[in-house]
Amino acid sequence: MIHLPELKSQFRTNGFFIQEGVLSPDEVQTLTAWTESFLGHRSPAGVRNLLDEEAVRALVRHPSIRKLATTLLGEGAFAVRAILFDKNPEKNWVVPYHQDVSIAVKNRAEAEGFKTFSVKDGVLHVRPPAWVLESMATLRIHLDPCGPDNGPVRILPRTHRNGLLDKDAVKHLQEVREEVLCTCDAGGVLAMSPLILHASSKASKPGHRRVIHIEFAAFDLPGGLEWHDRVRVLD
Repeated sequence: MIHLPELKSQFRTNGFFIQEGVLSPDEVQTLTAWTESFLGHRSPAGVRNLLDEEAVRALVRHPSIRKLATTLLGEGAFAVRAILFDKNPEKNWVVPYHQDVSIAVKNRAEAEGFKTFSVKDGVLHVRPPAWVLESMATLRIHLDPCGPDNGPVRILPRTHRNGLLDKDAVKHLQEVREEVLCTCDAGGVLAMSPLILHASSKASKPGHRRVIHIEFAAFDLPGGLEWHDRVRVLD
């Protein structure tokens, strides 16, 4: 059973939570089949810009995903970016501790606090001020079991409260905070703030670790900027 108020409290306090059993085994199997068809013979570490895919748009509006998103952000929540990650024997990577500090936008504009525009896979991104990231939530939907040997996300709890961090602050927090290993079964969801410090190691026993990573917001951007994608969880 999903206890939504408790999850919202955990998210606000710790910057993350893990909820198992969000998708059924049949739903996981359907999404896994879609990823295999979508990727074909490719074995990329990640594929961006997936909100044009009907399978991903349907996932955004899945009743359980919708409940999680609206619990965290309100009924005006919408998805703004989706990425498929697949850590596997051919693509078995390491990611050091970091925050997710860029958002996908349609256009360039001079808005206060928004800087460092870049293009990733053909889509414009920008680094927003901390308040934007503090008001967002990410749901990572697991399509494979992710145990301690499969390169799970590692998180430093409560570090989302510290705003945008420089290298020295990241190093200090690594020394004083005890990390949490975010293992998760297929069909489970890791919810996290973009500002939470997170990392992942190589899988010691690599298999598929497919995750659909969806970022949500519930507000317009200022200064003439627009989100690149906007898929509402409620029609």
